[in-house]
Amino acid sequence: MTQGTGRLYKAVVVCAILPACAGLAVAGGSNSLMDISPDGHFLACANRDSGTVTLIRLGSLRKVREVEVGKQPEGITFLGNSRTLAAAVYADDKVVFIDADTGERIGATEVFDEPYGVVSDASGAKVYVTLEYPGQVVEIDGWTKKVVRTFAAGRFPRGIALTADERRLLITEYYSATVLAIDVETGEEVDRWTPASTDNLARQLAVHPKRPKAYVPHIRSRATAAHGEGSIFPYVSVVRTAVSEEDRRTRIPMDAFRGNFVVANPWEVGVSPDGRHLYAIFSGTNDMFACDIVDDDYKEISLRGYVKLGLNPRAVRVSPDSKTVYVYNALDFTVVAYDAERLEPIGTVSVSENPLGEEILLGKILFYSALEPMVGRRWISCSSCHPDGDPDGRTWSNPEGLRATPPLFGLAWTHPLHWSADRDETQDFEHTIRGLLMQGRGLRKGEVNASLDAPNKGLSRELDALAAYTNSHTFTLSPHAKGGLSEAAQRGREIFFSSETRCSSCHRGAFYTDSTPAEKIVRHDVGTGKDDPGEKMGPAYDTPTLLGVYRSAPYFHHGTAATLKEVLVEYNTGDKHGKTSHLSSAQVSDLVEFLKSLPYEDPEPIARKAGLRKVGG
Repeated sequence: MTQGTGRLYKAVVVCAILPACAGLAVAGGSNSLMDISPDGHFLACANRDSGTVTLIRLGSLRKVREVEVGKQPEGITFLGNSRTLAAAVYADDKVVFIDADTGERIGATEVFDEPYGVVSDASGAKVYVTLEYPGQVVEIDGWTKKVVRTFAAGRFPRGIALTADERRLLITEYYSATVLAIDVETGEEVDRWTPASTDNLARQLAVHPKRPKAYVPHIRSRATAAHGEGSIFPYVSVVRTAVSEEDRRTRIPMDAFRGNFVVANPWEVGVSPDGRHLYAIFSGTNDMFACDIVDDDYKEISLRGYVKLGLNPRAVRVSPDSKTVYVYNALDFTVVAYDAERLEPIGTVSVSENPLGEEILLGKILFYSALEPMVGRRWISCSSCHPDGDPDGRTWSNPEGLRATPPLFGLAWTHPLHWSADRDETQDFEHTIRGLLMQGRGLRKGEVNASLDAPNKGLSRELDALAAYTNSHTFTLSPHAKGGLSEAAQRGREIFFSSETRCSSCHRGAFYTDSTPAEKIVRHDVGTGKDDPGEKMGPAYDTPTLLGVYRSAPYFHHGTAATLKEVLVEYNTGDKHGKTSHLSSAQVSDLVEFLKSLPYEDPEPIARKAGLRKVGG
């Protein structure tokens, strides 16, 4: 790697502070799926669906190479003022280093699990990466590619940025939108900006280059409402990082920012290197707000212009001279350049071929859309609660009762659907599309068959495509079993499969559930049905898969149990959820260790060998 010669700070320090880089600027500022080299030569784009990084030469605005990095790259950054890149490869648990000039992979660093956001210090010597699970930041030496330190960083951290003096890291918690500060020297948390209890899904933040402020795109999940006009709202929060008083965080509603024009699912924001403008992109409605930044600690930003974007925009960056804005449209597989003054497109680059196939791509476009025919009022999409197959960490007051949002991984193997097992095919979600939550026209003309009645499969190309995408999510192996099952997990496995505990009588087979695509629907009363006075369909529920349970809290249909230990001990009155009352504290710990290790092997070959079939194949 070529070492940088100036103290060029990655997007949070103005050049006037650092004389060595006079006349230069940088476009980055925080974690993103895109970054621009400090000399303005390259733009790099991480293609999550393709597992690649694309390099674009900005002078000619053309793609020069596409480099394979692994499964689901979620963040990318140039190191210091070099042309070396670091890519956080989320599903492969590694950070890959690339020479942008040659496209050569020049190193890779293994990490514990789920690297998401990545930034570099000014020299390129230190690379900081958020590990969404188990809630850490790792510091990697930019020269040796070795992990130097590991910091605790809240719960499910994603967004990351360095403050102007390089003394603090700012981190966003994904499910709470909490912003916390970590002292770089000690690795300790030194400050925290608490959000509203309804704030949710904050995957990124951008730092102002001149003033002590950070901008956080996120949604508000109002879990007490199951209506499309009252449940999901788009926000950009402004965090004031240099003050100690209580009121240090301002939430700006984006659905009222341009009159009554509703936007959905803010994904990233970008701040221009000159500090004058902010650009917010919305992945659900394919919009961008171009804003003037106001230095008043009150209004903060004002609307300058509006741009209609391509499909599912997920990244925005501004050129070093602040004259060009680049947007990554993830489901068009393009990067589009806009003149920052006129807000008109000046060029488009194809960054990747469609890796999904036509049907799944169509289904994914529909899944992320908050527009007709999926949605009538623009606030909400399927991805508002299930982004990339993840849950939203919320328990919703649905018409049938309290329901914790489940992940979608393994869905094709674990029909029927919902905690109440009231839908036997994914196409039944046409009822949700047409209902009060989404209020869309729907994906087929005419009537839709009732759930658990005649199939809706085959009635609409679009509805079948939505089902194909929703059923496409697969598991990654548990990080707790990378070296195989630990001794504690092996003991826990014996307890799990023992005839006395009866855990495996319901949580059985390759997917640890008796919920499988079949004519017979199986539900179980595990003693939780009377906990919610608003329950309409209990007390028996579908058996959830235990694969990935190490990171899918809260547990039970009503989200009451915060930990696996609570599931086994505090919420198993009368041993209705397996027999666990006789277990010692050590045995409970061993059983938890086994559950955390699931899946420790790929379940699909095991399921096929046992004669099981998934939906659609």
